[in-house]
Amino acid sequence: MDVRHLHYFSEVAKNGSFTRASEELHISQPSLSKMVKALESELGVMLIDRSGKRLQLTDAGKIVYQQADSILSSLRDLSNSLYDLMHLQKGTIKIGLPPLIGTLFFPRIIKSFHDRYPEIQLELIEYGAKKMQKILETGEIDIGIALLPVDKQKFSTIPFVKERLQLVVHHSHPFARKNGMSLQELKDESFILFHEDFTMHELIYNECIKCGFTPKIAYTSSQWDLIGEMVAANLGITLFPYSICQKLNKNHISIIELETEIPWDLALIVKKDRYISFATQAFIDHMKSITDLKNG
Repeated sequence: MDVRHLHYFSEVAKNGSFTRASEELHISQPSLSKMVKALESELGVMLIDRSGKRLQLTDAGKIVYQQADSILSSLRDLSNSLYDLMHLQKGTIKIGLPPLIGTLFFPRIIKSFHDRYPEIQLELIEYGAKKMQKILETGEIDIGIALLPVDKQKFSTIPFVKERLQLVVHHSHPFARKNGMSLQELKDESFILFHEDFTMHELIYNECIKCGFTPKIAYTSSQWDLIGEMVAANLGITLFPYSICQKLNKNHISIIELETEIPWDLALIVKKDRYISFATQAFIDHMKSITDLKNG
């Protein structure tokens, strides 16, 4: 069924006249009459009684007019909703967000994005980076935040933070007054790290192996502030990125530059060859515009 036929018939029924309807639609009266007859032919019923001086809807015509009004209204709503979506007034984005990264950066990112696009909803789904990449592959989330590197055959990346890990020790530790330390010099130390399901745990462990030793892990935790407090209690050492180091209470700890460069680079990741909604693209563009998050 041609929607135009419903629209033309609806205008005739609403105006009670082919003449007035043709003026509203800016088409000739013969063309309008032809369209209505085509609809009657397709439905197999007469919609308009033309025998009298005034136009009258048949019983079938009244039903079709009522349904046509509902259909056309739904189509208008659909068109308006798509317009809003395409002009970034509406939409929902599911973001896979490792808890640590969310705590450090995302409150102000979310605030600035909401100020710009108040009708776009952000649904934050918190997982460790490893699981988050899996659910991004299956389509459970639209975009994710990850510690680089990731599989470039599967994901496109949009870097937004580039940092290095730093050494954190108790202020009474023999290393506390040094300006720099190599990772190799930490081979006899007791490490306090994030749990094994954190990408940072794997990152530090693998870097130690590269330097020729297996790190002695005294404690693990999922909370960066607890790890910091354990270092402050002189229970071991840890390696943190710059952003976390800036949040630590400096009363009982010292932060030392690590001469062995261990990058901590964060990026938005998107599954390759997947449709990106207008709202998701707006968030990606917003992240690209943020430059003040990048620390050395």
